Formats: sequence, structure tokens, C-alpha cells
Amino acid sequence: MLVLTWMWLHLLFLGCNFRETCSFSKKRKTRREVLSEKRIHEEYSKLGPISYPEVVTGVFFVLMTVLWFTREPGFVPGWTSLFEQKGYRTDATISVLLGFLLFLIPARRPFTSSCSSSSTCRNRDEVEPDPLAPMITWKDFQKLMPWEIVILVGGGYALAAGCKVSGLSVWIGRQLEPMSGLPPWAVTLLACLLVSTVTEFASNPATLTVFLPILSALSETLRVNPLHTLIPATMCVSFGVMLPVKAGFGVNLIGVAVVMLAITTWGVPLFNLTEV
Repeated sequence: MLVLTWMWLHLLFLGCNFRETCSFSKKRKTRREVLSEKRIHEEYSKLGPISYPEVVTGVFFVLMTVLWFTREPGFVPGWTSLFEQKGYRTDATISVLLGFLLFLIPARRPFTSSCSSSSTCRNRDEVEPDPLAPMITWKDFQKLMPWEIVILVGGGYALAAGCKVSGLSVWIGRQLEPMSGLPPWAVTLLACLLVSTVTEFASNPATLTVFLPILSALSETLRVNPLHTLIPATMCVSFGVMLPVKAGFGVNLIGVAVVMLAITTWGVPLFNLTEV
């Protein structure tokens, strides 16, 4: 998929001259390329050396990824097996825990060099901020937190829960019983196209939480393995690249085509899709 997307973007913006792009021979740079390279180097030099908060943030990001992966990897027991009660250790638990620690860890490196004189220390205290100030303060959190995204995602989860509790998803699945005459690949294709279209206007979590229960009920009604529609639909949610740029429509089609090829070929024995 990555190769096909690169070829599509190259064809759209750079033309069909793949030989010149893939050539390893040195060629003379144009004035535009020289200026772009100079601009990139200038912006990179402005970043300066990596700072202590950036190091802490990077370590926390790696730690969060490792904890997510090792929580329940599937092929080996995860760290959740160390606790008796299950259901309280999710991916959100890890994110909240590490985010809470950022409110406690100082934003400045501890054990900095001491002052040579009392006057120097007094001047430093007047200029520099509180050495125990955390990396994230509640004031900064309230100011920079995208609350509209929280409301959007939370509203999507609430809407999905309402569809499930009220039985709306089951009812919609039953209304789609006339699709039982279609082959499984056609049902999957329609689900992928529908999900990839809706995700252009709604967030990915909201689209998934609304459509996955409906597709699951539809699969049960059509007597098809639910994974045959749920896995492609989940992957197609990430193809929300149609509206921002003109190349998005072609990228969407390439993504849907690759997902359909995968789920109808090696996906069948991999996920045992022949069993209902």
C-alpha cells in the first residue's frame, strides 16, 4: 500500500519520470531545491540541542507504547496477569497514569550546578522560574487542552452506547437483511466505502463506536464471520485523507483496494474467516 501510494503521489505531483527520481547519480539541484534545503537547515538550527523536558516526554512516550503492547500481547501473558481483578487495567489507565506523572515531574533538570556566590544565586532566582515547577501545570492544561475533541470523542462513545443499549444497531442490521444475497466480499466492500466516507466528517473513534456494533449485527444476520467486515472497516477508518488534499481520493481508493485484497486472500487463513 505504501508503494502504491507513493507511485500515485509521484504521478500526480511529479509526473511519470520515475527513472530520474530513483536515479542514484548526482544531479544539479535547482534554485528552488537549494533554497528549500537552506530553509530546512535554518529551521533545524533554531531548534537547538534537545532539552530536558523533551527527553522526559520521549521516554514517557516509549514507556507508554511498551506498556500498551505488553498489557495483553496475546502470545504471552501480559503484566495484567499480575493482578487478580480484571477489567480495570486498560490502555486509558496507562495514559492517565503517565499523564498524571507529568504534573509531578519538575520541568527543570534536578541536581543542577550550584552557584558560586550568594549574589549569583540571588540573581538566578530572580530571573529563572521555580525549579520545582512541573512539566505541566493545571493552568497550561486548561489553556491548551482541546476540549472540543474530548467532547467530540466522548459524544461518539455515548452515541455508540446508546445505539447498543436501545437496540438500534440490531434493528439496523435486521433492516439490511436484503443484502443476504450478496457475497461476503461485496458486503465488506460496501462497509469499507461507507466507513471511509463517514470518517471524513467525523472522528475515527466516533465512526468506529457507531458502525462496529451495526456491522457486527449485520454479520450475524447475514451469517458471516464478523471479522470479515470488522477488520477491514477498522482499517479503512484511518483513510480519512480525502478532503484535505486533492490526492486523497486516489489514496482512499488505493487503501480500500489493498484492504480488500488482503482480507479476501491471506486474511482468510490468517483470521480463520471461513468459520461463522
